[in-house]
Amino acid sequence: MVVGVLTLLLYLPDNHSLKGKRSVVRAVKARVSSKFNVSIAETDDLDNWQKITLGIAQVGNERDHVDRSLREVSSFICGLGLAEAGEEHYDFDNY
Repeated sequence: MVVGVLTLLLYLPDNHSLKGKRSVVRAVKARVSSKFNVSIAETDDLDNWQKITLGIAQVGNERDHVDRSLREVSSFICGLGLAEAGEEHYDFDNY
């Protein structure tokens, strides 16, 4: 069993409130959850209204499949145009 975790950093340079940030986070989480079989949560920078840190996890049988799926999720989120893409970090563990 392979567990893959994607940490994705997004920026909202024109945003000036936590309310605006929460709106974007809700929209991203809803769209990802409806399209992909992954777990997604805001994991850091909760009080920073111009920065979103998302944790996205998936479990699978093969590392290549999990890696490909997480990269597809990252591309999907960046393609939404709701926030500017930042850093991506991938971690994989075998159990």
